[in-house]
Amino acid sequence: MSVIARSLVKTDPAPWKGEITSGKHHFITDKPESFGGHDTGPAPYDFLTASLASCTMITLRMYAQHKEIDFGEFTVEVDFFMNKEQQEWIERRVTFKNPLSAEWQEKVLNVCSKTPVTKTLLRSLEIHTTLG
Repeated sequence: MSVIARSLVKTDPAPWKGEITSGKHHFITDKPESFGGHDTGPAPYDFLTASLASCTMITLRMYAQHKEIDFGEFTVEVDFFMNKEQQEWIERRVTFKNPLSAEWQEKVLNVCSKTPVTKTLLRSLEIHTTLG
């Protein structure tokens, strides 16, 4: 077993605000003003969508490098939804500046379905919590 990622968040005196450390990187997390925060950083679900978007971008670039092709400039946009019945889903859009052929579109969709974060989100995941 190996640790793939690790983050630590410390509370800040401001309501809902915290300082996140992940490796040598530092982030601020907060809630929007409409939820009583100060909107000084992304909220937790923003980090979730950013994780999927960044993993998708990196995986597609790695795939392109491996296949020795150039996708050119592209964006990955991710939205997280919840309805009144508490059903949750994610919509991901990958937009290429240069259009892809139908064959490459199919290959890209296949790669997107296999990104590491996609696989994690799609399978059941146990979370064990301890108090220290």
